[in-house]
Amino acid sequence: MSDVVSLELLLDPESEAAVRADWQRLADAGFSSLAAHTSPSNRPHLTLLARPTLAALDVSGVVARLPIPVRLGAALLFGAGDRRVLARHVVPTGDLLAVHRGVHTAAVDTEADAPHTAPGAWTPHITLARRLRLETLPQALDLLGPEIEGALVSLRRWDSASARVTVLG
Repeated sequence: MSDVVSLELLLDPESEAAVRADWQRLADAGFSSLAAHTSPSNRPHLTLLARPTLAALDVSGVVARLPIPVRLGAALLFGAGDRRVLARHVVPTGDLLAVHRGVHTAAVDTEADAPHTAPGAWTPHITLARRLRLETLPQALDLLGPEIEGALVSLRRWDSASARVTVLG
């Protein structure tokens, strides 16, 4: 998917700062890190839905459930080959799964969803680094802080084609 529209949950300020500290420790050590992307729209987030286009939708029921507690746990790897995406696992809770379901119910046409965000295939995570060399993984893991306990506090829409972020609540 080159152009993508996504719906994403944002962290409370303390949890966001903890993720950004992980990003910075990776960057300071010379590893791939999302700290290198300095756009104001580059924030730690949990993607609920991603697809090429997305009509306006009513997410008031989802927003009404916020904030919800969240725990960012162990490291996860995605991908294949000698470079991977490094992320923190977001431990799913009943509330989080209900929010995910609510977004997909409101968005209707689930066939357009990116496979990694589709109901039944979603692995909730917060990305720390892309294209991390596999041989550097042990050193990168040593740089990560402890698990993060916090809250998911707002919902935003990201449109890559227009580089526009819209806070939905």
